[in-house]
Amino acid sequence: MESQMTLKKAATTMATIVAVLWGIELVDHVVRHWFDRFGVHPRTTQGLLEIFSAPVLHHGWTHLIGNTIPLFVLGLLVLMAGAQTFAAVTLVSVLGSGLLVWAFAASNSVTLGASGVVFGYLAYILVRAFYTRQPSHMAIAIVVAVAYGSMLFGLLPLRAGVSWLAHLGGALGGVASAPLLQPRGQA
Repeated sequence: MESQMTLKKAATTMATIVAVLWGIELVDHVVRHWFDRFGVHPRTTQGLLEIFSAPVLHHGWTHLIGNTIPLFVLGLLVLMAGAQTFAAVTLVSVLGSGLLVWAFAASNSVTLGASGVVFGYLAYILVRAFYTRQPSHMAIAIVVAVAYGSMLFGLLPLRAGVSWLAHLGGALGGVASAPLLQPRGQA
């Protein structure tokens, strides 16, 4: 069974991840958003590789600021379950988000940002509670649902310039991760 991570270590790890994202955006700003070309280009061979670069890139400071707090908080909650769980949920969310965008987004679009991963973390936390039935997981899911439940509107195509496909794909990745990452006998 995977060992859980302390709050301090998880917070330090997430702060480092967020700092790296801010550093990338700073460099991207200096080079006049040159990195933004590495977002997912739908239905191209290169776009398949960009699935892995897109989550660390953002369309400017406002985009990054909007992702920073939910990424930190939800990532911290997933990371406290253990580094392997965090890595698996992150990878499955990146793949779910990126592949859905790659397959179905408008061909002239370029999608980037960490929000697909954020939605993956949100979905994982909510669905994990149903699989484990552990009181601590249920309490965390309730608090997260109250604090971040309005994010679920991001799964709908309500606003131009917001990739609901990335959000939906990330959330599907989080949902898929929940039963797969439970210890035997709990799923």
